Amino acid sequence: MPSARVGARRRPPRTAVTLIAAVLALSGCGGGNEIQSGEGERFISGDGSATVFDTADRVEAPEVTGTTLEGDGLSLDDYEGGILVLNVWASWCGPCRAEQPVLDEVHAEYADLGVDFLGVNMKDDDTAALAYTSAQEVGYPSLFDYPGEVAQAFRDTVPPRAIPSTIVIDPDGRIAARVIGPTTYGQLTGLLDPLVVEFGLGDPAERPRVADEEAAASDTGDPESAGSPSASGGGSGGGGG
Repeated sequence: MPSARVGARRRPPRTAVTLIAAVLALSGCGGGNEIQSGEGERFISGDGSATVFDTADRVEAPEVTGTTLEGDGLSLDDYEGGILVLNVWASWCGPCRAEQPVLDEVHAEYADLGVDFLGVNMKDDDTAALAYTSAQEVGYPSLFDYPGEVAQAFRDTVPPRAIPSTIVIDPDGRIAARVIGPTTYGQLTGLLDPLVVEFGLGDPAERPRVADEEAAASDTGDPESAGSPSASGGGSGGGGG
C-alpha cells in the first residue's frame, strides 16, 4: 500500500512563496493552467467534476501520517470507522477561498452523521495558511504538506490532480469519490448522503440545515447564529442533499 510521512513543518523560502503567488495570481488558479511540483507531480486546474466509485471498485487510501498546521501529529488511520472528506487547498488559491464556506457548511451539518473533514495544505507558507484558517474560522485541522507528499502517496490510487481537490474516503478506508476542482454544496452532499446510508450512520434527510438556522436567526435577530459557517456567503444554502 502506498504511504507517506508528511514531515515537520518546513517554511518554504520566501522567494519561492512569492513566485508561486505571483504565478497563480496571473493564472487565477482555476483557469486551465498547470502547477508543477518539485516531486514531478503535475497539478492542473479542475472544473469541479466528480468521480464516484461503486463499492466493489473502491481502492484503499494510502497510509498517510503528518503534522497539522498547529504542530499536532495526525494520520488518516485516526479517522477509521467514519467517513473522511479530505480537501487539498492553499491560502493563495482563489477557488479554495470560494469553496471554503461550502466545506464549513457541510462539515457543520454532517458532524453527527459520522463525517469528518481533514485539509491538506500544500505549496503554501505555514504562516499564511494559519492566518487563513484563523480568519475563516475553519473548524477542522489541516496537514501542512508544502512538498506535496500526500498527493504523491495517492498517485497510484486516486490522486488529487488540482488545487483544490476533494477525496471522500469511506469508513473502511477506501476511496469512494473524488472531485477535481472546487466542489459545491449540492455536489458534496450528494456524494456523502449515499455513504452515510450505506454504512448506517444516520438519516441525512434529518440533518440540521445551516441555511435554515441562519434564516431563523435572521428572523429573530440573533447575531450569534447568523454568524455560523455559511453566513459569509458561498454555501449554496440548504435546499440540496
